[in-house]
Amino acid sequence: MRVHLIRKQTIEDHVLEHSTSRTGYKIWLGLLKGADWYVPKDIMATFGTADLLGNGSDRVVFNIGGNKYRLICKYVFGRSKVHLFVCWMGTHAEYTKLCDKGDQYRVNKY
Repeated sequence: MRVHLIRKQTIEDHVLEHSTSRTGYKIWLGLLKGADWYVPKDIMATFGTADLLGNGSDRVVFNIGGNKYRLICKYVFGRSKVHLFVCWMGTHAEYTKLCDKGDQYRVNKY
C-alpha cells in the first residue's frame, strides 16, 4: 500500500531551521514516495536503519542524515494506504534525552 505522510509541512519547516538536515530528509522523502507497505516489517525493508518501537506504540524511529537526526512517526495501516504521522523530530542527542525519560512512546510534538 502507498504511504500517506501526514504533516509533510512539519518536515519542510524543520529543514528550513536546520539546513544541515536538508539532504537527509530529501533522501528520506524520496524513499517514502516509492514505498509499498503492507505490514510494519515492510518499513524496515524500505529503511533498513529504522527501529520499530515497542509497547504497542505503532511507532517507528527513522535515522536521518547519517544518524545525525531522528524522526518518530506513528503508522496506521488502513484499507488502501498507510498513514504516517510525524510525532517528533530532532537531533540524535535530543532523541537520546527523550529516550532517557521514556517519552519516545508517547511524544506528540506536532
